[in-house]
Amino acid sequence: QVQLVESGGGLVQPGGSLRLSCTASGFSLRWHTIGWFRQAPGKEREGVSCITYTTANTRYAVSVKGRFTITRDDAKNTVYLQMNSLKPDDTAVYYCAKTSGNYCVDPASMTVNDDNNWGQGTQVTVSS
Repeated sequence: QVQLVESGGGLVQPGGSLRLSCTASGFSLRWHTIGWFRQAPGKEREGVSCITYTTANTRYAVSVKGRFTITRDDAKNTVYLQMNSLKPDDTAVYYCAKTSGNYCVDPASMTVNDDNNWGQGTQVTVSS
């Protein structure tokens, strides 16, 4: 089974930080562009950030730029999302996936392949 498993979410106060992990099993992340997505209650899933393979170029949605950092550790088959200065509007379930066509230009326009199987995601709640 090829899977991406998200972890690291939790409850945090505004201004706090979390680091999310996206770990692959059944395949290597080394040659794939990976995106982070999130879905808040009552809203559509939106692209947050992405990182390309080999060159590790990164892109961020306007809403998170300057606060979030995406990195990868191919030796650990993992992509991370460091989230700082968290806001209540960041509250959502966060998912990771391969981006369609290895796209990583505008995270708001990211899509996933038709055969993508979303994982369970990890819940991030920012509240005082």
